[in-house]
Amino acid sequence: MPRYEVNSTNLIAENERHGRARDLFWPWCGANVSLLALSYGSFFLGFGISFWQATLAAVLGTVLSFLVVGFSSLAGKKSNATTMVLSRAAFGVKGNVLPGFLSYLVFVGWETVLVSLATLATGTVFERVGNVDRNIAMVCGFIVAVSLTLVGGVLGFKAIMKIQKYLTLVTIVLTLGYIALTLDSVKWSAVLDVPNGSIQGFIGALIFGVTGIGLGWVNAAADYSRYLPRSVKSKSVVGWTVLGASIVPITLVIYGAALSASDTELSAAIAMDPIGALTTLLPTWYLIIFSLVAILGLVGGAILDLYSSGLTLVSLGVPVKRHVAALIDGLIMLIGAIYIVWIADNFFFPFQGFLITLGVPVAAWSAVFVTDVLMRKKSYSEADLFTPTGKYGSVNWNSIAIVAIGTIIGWGFVTNTFASWLSWQGYFLGAIGGKDGAWAYANVGVIFAMIIGSFGRYVFGKKSIAQQES
Repeated sequence: MPRYEVNSTNLIAENERHGRARDLFWPWCGANVSLLALSYGSFFLGFGISFWQATLAAVLGTVLSFLVVGFSSLAGKKSNATTMVLSRAAFGVKGNVLPGFLSYLVFVGWETVLVSLATLATGTVFERVGNVDRNIAMVCGFIVAVSLTLVGGVLGFKAIMKIQKYLTLVTIVLTLGYIALTLDSVKWSAVLDVPNGSIQGFIGALIFGVTGIGLGWVNAAADYSRYLPRSVKSKSVVGWTVLGASIVPITLVIYGAALSASDTELSAAIAMDPIGALTTLLPTWYLIIFSLVAILGLVGGAILDLYSSGLTLVSLGVPVKRHVAALIDGLIMLIGAIYIVWIADNFFFPFQGFLITLGVPVAAWSAVFVTDVLMRKKSYSEADLFTPTGKYGSVNWNSIAIVAIGTIIGWGFVTNTFASWLSWQGYFLGAIGGKDGAWAYANVGVIFAMIIGSFGRYVFGKKSIAQQES
C-alpha cells in the first residue's frame, strides 16, 4: 500500500470514518499557532484604535470567523466529501467551478504567504546571529519550509493529523518561551495611553481579523471533518473547531498589540518583515529557537492549505491524482514565494491587497455555502454530487448571481490603495463619505458581501432545498 493518502475527492467509505470531534482541535490549532498573529496586533493598531479596542476586535473577529468555519465543518460530517465537492449542492456540479477556482486562488495565495514569511524570518534571525549571509540564510529557511509543507500536503490526511499534533505542542511551548523573554518589553503605561479610535477604525480592524484569520479556512473545513463518524454531535464539531482555531490567535494578537503599542519602531519594522521584526526583542541565544518557532508555526498552516488546494484542483476536473495536484500547487507556491521574498520590496502591501481583493468574493461564497449547510435537514445525496443530471443540477445560476452581486457591491465598499492596479476598488464609497472619508478603510464591503450571500441563498434556496430533500 502507498504511504500517501489514496483518497481524493471521492466519497470516504463508512468504515474509514472514525475518531472524535476533539480530534479536530489539533489540525486547527496547528494551522493557527503561527507567530504571524503577533504581527496582527500591530496591524490592528494601524487602524488608529486603542489596545482595548484591538483586544475586542481580536476576540470577535477570530471567534466569529471560525464559527463560520465550524458550521462549514458540519457539511463534512453530514456527508463524507470535501468542502468544494459539497459546495456543488448550492452551485450545481458544473457551476461550482467558479467558487472552486476562487477557493484555489485563496489556498495557493495563503500557502505562498506562509512560506514567504518563514523564509524572511529565517534570514532576519541568522543575520542577527552573525557570520551568515542573509540570502544564504533565507535559502536555507526556504528549503526547510517548502520541504515540510510538501511532505505533509502530499502524504495527506493521516500524516497531517499526526504532524499537526506535534507541531502544535512544540510551537506552543516555544512560543511561551518567546512571551516570557519579551514580557519586560511591554510598557503598560504606553499601552494604556493609546487613545480610543473611531468606530470605523474598530470595524476595519474587526474585518481585517475576519478576513485574515478565519474566513480563508471556510473552504477547507469539511476536508477534515469528512473522516468523522456521522454519529458525532454537531455542536461538538463546531465547538472543537472554534476552540482549536481561536485560542492561540486571540492570545497572540492581544500580546502583539501590547508589544507594538510599547514600541513604535517595532510597528514600522513589522510592515516590512512581520515575523523577523519580532527578533529585535530577543536575546541572541534564543534566536535559533525562534527561527524554529517561526518555521514550524507557519508550516502548520501551509500544510493544510497545500492539502486542500490539491483537493480543490482535482474537484475542478483536472485529471490528476490528489498527491500530484499537491505537487503542482507546491510548484506554484515556490514561484510565488520567490517573488515575495526576493523581488517585492514590501510584504504588508501585497498581503493586504490579497486579503481584501479575495476576501470579498470569499465572504460572499462562504455565506452562500454555510447558509445552504444550515438549511439542510438531511444528509446530502452523495451520488448526485458527482453528476450534473442529478438533483443538484448542472449550474445553479441563482447562487452564482448572488456571489457576483455580493462581490460587485463588496468591492465597491472597500479601499485598496496598497497596489496601484487595485485602486479601482471603492467605487461606491461616495455614498458613505468617499475614499477619504471616515468609512474609507473600514472595508465594510466584506460584511455587505456576507449579508448578500446569506440572505440571497436563504430566499432563493429555500424552495429548491425543500424539493431536493422531499
